[in-house]
Amino acid sequence: MPADLFLPPAEFVKSSEALERGCSLPEAQSYTRWLATHHYENFHVVSFLLPRRLRQDFFNVYAFCRWADDLGDEIGDTAESLRLLEWWRGELAAMYEGRATHPVFVALTPTVERCGIPAEPFADLIRAFVQDQTVNRYRDWEGLFQYCRYSANPVGRLVLYLCGYSDERRQRLSDATCTALQLANFWQDVTVDWLKGRVYLPLSLLERHGCALEDLAARRPTPAFRDALREAVDKARGLFLEGLPLAGMVDRRLAVDLELFSRGGMRVLEKIEEQDYDVLTARPSISRTERAGILLRTLLRRGGAGGFAGLAARQAKPPAPPTP
Repeated sequence: MPADLFLPPAEFVKSSEALERGCSLPEAQSYTRWLATHHYENFHVVSFLLPRRLRQDFFNVYAFCRWADDLGDEIGDTAESLRLLEWWRGELAAMYEGRATHPVFVALTPTVERCGIPAEPFADLIRAFVQDQTVNRYRDWEGLFQYCRYSANPVGRLVLYLCGYSDERRQRLSDATCTALQLANFWQDVTVDWLKGRVYLPLSLLERHGCALEDLAARRPTPAFRDALREAVDKARGLFLEGLPLAGMVDRRLAVDLELFSRGGMRVLEKIEEQDYDVLTARPSISRTERAGILLRTLLRRGGAGGFAGLAARQAKPPAPPTP
């Protein structure tokens, strides 16, 4: 695959040459590796804590997710996004029928076969991105959780499949963690989502506390808004606590990553509380120092001295950057 065809999704779909050109498995893997490492939102799950043998598989799954996400959010036209997402769904079906031609699916095929990944989590993610094109409000918690079931939970299940876990108990715990992470992100980015025309705080929650949507538009952190967000933060925290046992049921390296996500998400909730639930005038964020502290505490809990030794060794000799 020529270097000039290493394009992000929104540009790739505009290139007839890229769409029509076939590629070998090594070329396809180079593309997914490039896509995972050349973006402002790199796939953080592919961290130095994961075994090297799993990285290409994670790159391949990330590439699928990135494509679906960009077809939904980076095209700039709802009708075209819906058309392209249906095309992407067709490419997914073609892969499971043994007819993969797109580089993402050529690379993903051996990953799916080796890890026994069913089509459902991939199809669920596409469904969520389709829903994003047409739904921008949720009436109640049930509706929001149903959205998270398609938009967030499949990612955790894919990670479990990649690491060799497919049982229902671990998947349920992963679902709790992924939904909690999605909610924490929503509560952190209320104003960002508002600018996109989206409100993820359930309307019934806002109404029960007497909070009007106009307060979000005007960025007024009224007592009613703070009360509603307090309840929302408590809901997310409960899900984080529900999912935490998963870290004790997986390989130590994956356990560290899982706990990092959970502790980081819970720290976001704490930052919201420290701002007295005012996320409308200032977005809560975690500093580099705080992130380092979370990492060190997690390594102490999950890795002990061996975890620090492994981290030091990997930091001393980082892997060579992938090249197309």
